[in-house]
Amino acid sequence: MSDSERNKAVVEEFDAILNTRDLSRLDELCTQDMVNHALASGRPQGLEGTREFLESSLGGRLATDGWEHVNVIAEGDFVVQHGVRGGQWPGGPFLGFEADPGAYSREVVFVYRLEDGRIAERWAVRDDLTMLRQLGGLPAG
Repeated sequence: MSDSERNKAVVEEFDAILNTRDLSRLDELCTQDMVNHALASGRPQGLEGTREFLESSLGGRLATDGWEHVNVIAEGDFVVQHGVRGGQWPGGPFLGFEADPGAYSREVVFVYRLEDGRIAERWAVRDDLTMLRQLGGLPAG
């Protein structure tokens, strides 16, 4: 298996955590000093910040159904996922707006940099505006 294929498999397993709700392998999949550029300010950094985010998300705040479709590209130490991800929002504040409960679907891009087969950095670009419109937090276009 090439390094790129191995890195894709690590990212796929990290992504599967959202569906299994099992964080037991997080320490094996990520470096301890992982930099998650997608975390909100005020959250702890490193692997612990990612763990806290996943625990709060998996605790019912955001029930992600997963990819509706995804393209995955791996080159060297980088893996990129691009596609549409959908789920169920339980209702409540989202990015400072009150969002109704309901289904959402939004385009996302996740970029991962790996070191020695473990995730060292993660970036996320999400279409949160579309999500807020779908959930009534903002008026449609």
